[in-house]
Amino acid sequence: MTVTASGFTVSWERLPDDYVLPDDPVDNINQPVLAAALTEALNCAGYLDDRTLTTTNYAICATLNNRLVVKGPDWAFIQELRVPKTDVVRSYTPQLQGAIPAIVMEFLSNTEGEEYSVKPTYPPGKWFFYEQVLRVPFYTIFDIETEVLEVYHLNENGRYVLDSPDENGRYWIAGVDLFLGVWYGENFNRSGAWLRWWDADGNLLLWGRELAEQETRRAEQEKQRADRLREKLLEAGIDPDTI
Repeated sequence: MTVTASGFTVSWERLPDDYVLPDDPVDNINQPVLAAALTEALNCAGYLDDRTLTTTNYAICATLNNRLVVKGPDWAFIQELRVPKTDVVRSYTPQLQGAIPAIVMEFLSNTEGEEYSVKPTYPPGKWFFYEQVLRVPFYTIFDIETEVLEVYHLNENGRYVLDSPDENGRYWIAGVDLFLGVWYGENFNRSGAWLRWWDADGNLLLWGRELAEQETRRAEQEKQRADRLREKLLEAGIDPDTI
């Protein structure tokens, strides 16, 4: 499929098998764990399956004016794959292999301004690519140092506009059907600010470690209740082992 708009043509073609992907290191050691935590919470809550895909520094492709463009957002969520996951091992081409990402995220890097670049000439800036080429509904930028989260949504004019958080400091992300916000705590041996998900009722989507801790507390509470019941039966002269 080919789309012509705003003086340029976009088509959706697979990444050639011989295309050499860049092997750039991440700019900050916090970036991989922030991305992993976002995916882990979705997985633990049952939001991921064979038809969904989350990516981290993974090639998302489009062909702009007959020239291949590849961007690797720090994190992205694709709600609907139309091919088996085995077909998206090296890269993902929206429209051809599935839906446009519902959201892409960038964690501010040492490449100053690239996340905000609207450069339309080849190779286009990230902002231009996500907004004008892919037309991703939500684009978020998180500054790890200042702990500031910016959430932009694509308006009816096809432009990103800055969202305002709700009274809890969270943003509703349609397409994921969850709230996104900043949370402070510890995971992966890291303390600080994290991006986390909440459901429509305000319940925090837990990580695997938190779910295990929750289950341990529940089991301990059950044991304490059982012990108290046993003591009351013994005080009443009843052998609980005979019941």
